[in-house]
Amino acid sequence: MTTQAPNPEHPEAADRLAASLFAELLIAEQLSRDLIGGALPRGMQISHFSVLNLLAHVNEERTPAQLAEAFHVTRGAMTNTLSRLEWAGHIHIRPDWDDARRKFVSLSPAGRAARDAALSSFMPAIAGIVRDIGVDRVRMALPVLRELRRRLEQHA
Repeated sequence: MTTQAPNPEHPEAADRLAASLFAELLIAEQLSRDLIGGALPRGMQISHFSVLNLLAHVNEERTPAQLAEAFHVTRGAMTNTLSRLEWAGHIHIRPDWDDARRKFVSLSPAGRAARDAALSSFMPAIAGIVRDIGVDRVRMALPVLRELRRRLEQHA
């Protein structure tokens, strides 16, 4: 038995497809959070790892406002995350010498080491899943997922 693509002239079929897509995305998101969260070092949350990972990738300072915008969270939520990361010694927060109202956040050597340790704890499982699905199939899915993310960002 083969399945056919929904006919665009039947909006209810497109609605069912959209509901199925988002159900799969939500379930996959929860399961990936469980996998990653369970592998993180004690006391590290996914939000902490995410900030460390972004700072490691950009390799330059960011303001708390820029980080909040990047993660689509409130400034208050980001301030809480940054406070915990600073307390753990994973980031440095310094004042902006030109504008005392602003601060800059950078990754500390300890933060880079914590990020690298966290990454190495769950990457084997994620890489294994990608290999099981098939690298080419995952590569083909990425453009659709990126476009979906971009369109959702427009609604945020």
